[in-house]
Amino acid sequence: MGCTAADLVTAIRAVADTVAEHRVELIQLDRAIGDGDHGENLDRGFKAVVAAFEQSTPDTPAAVLKTVAATLISKVGGAAGPLYGTAFLRASTALKDRAELGPADVTEALTAALGGIVARGKAELGDKTMVDALEPAVKAATGDTVADVLKAAADAAEAGAEATIPLVARKGRASYLGERSAGHLDPGARSTSLLLRTFAEVAAR
Repeated sequence: MGCTAADLVTAIRAVADTVAEHRVELIQLDRAIGDGDHGENLDRGFKAVVAAFEQSTPDTPAAVLKTVAATLISKVGGAAGPLYGTAFLRASTALKDRAELGPADVTEALTAALGGIVARGKAELGDKTMVDALEPAVKAATGDTVADVLKAAADAAEAGAEATIPLVARKGRASYLGERSAGHLDPGARSTSLLLRTFAEVAAR
């Protein structure tokens, strides 16, 4: 059973709920090493995405992801909007006009999303950014079903996010803190792991 446009819309709605639920946590994580707007910006962005789906329902998975990308880029300030927007846009482009996504398609979309974030943010593994969650997720993203692929990716993303705690930030606003950025979970890595876990949970249902 593949993932259709309707399935993906359901998953994105669930992501919006997850972001709303963790908004304060993400604000607090970002306040420790950034400017404190990560949770607020993402919450506003995904609420706007859900509103966009009320206006029209895209008919392919790629079109769903393109709507997410365009909305996040236009509605979300800070670093999160351009980075997540680019990730969803690259994933959309990779999927072209496929009507249903299988396990390999999901892996391809995640790989493209990572490529977009790296190109946009110029970050690499160990810089204490969302790349520390997404790169391990992409490497782990294998399985016989879409649910298997996403669970493997989500597990790896959570471990990757946790691994940012001792790191000294080398990118973004957190890098201004130098050594003081160590000891804190990176908010972008945390939000990345939350999104992947939500996708995995929806796929499992």
